[in-house]
Amino acid sequence: MKRTPLINKEVSSLVASLGHLDEIVIADAGLPAPANVPVIDLALTYGVPRFAEIIRTLRSELIIEQAIWADEASPELSGLIDLELSIWREQQQDKGITEKRISHEHFKTRTSKARAIIRSGEATPYANIILVSGVAF
Repeated sequence: MKRTPLINKEVSSLVASLGHLDEIVIADAGLPAPANVPVIDLALTYGVPRFAEIIRTLRSELIIEQAIWADEASPELSGLIDLELSIWREQQQDKGITEKRISHEHFKTRTSKARAIIRSGEATPYANIILVSGVAF
């Protein structure tokens, strides 16, 4: 069995398959998914699992170099994302994670480039993030 916190087979396989600059999306329960992008649906009910829980779990196995989210995100949600990214930076030994904010409409269009969308049960508006894969060396 795996020793790290990420035990979901589909998400673990996704992370293992990522190359440099590949993108994945962590989505709230309502984000539309483009027809060409696979969805790993973790949602059980509204609020389960939470957006932040998925970010925290991915941090244990994924190196990122950029995070992208919607301008429309509330100050509380943006604060949560900023906090999670600061922890991620520490864990990556300051391997620079850039942040980018774009309109929600542009965000939805950009999801068509993603390798996959991980759907949470989150019901907070605009609780979506694109994570751009980095390298471990």
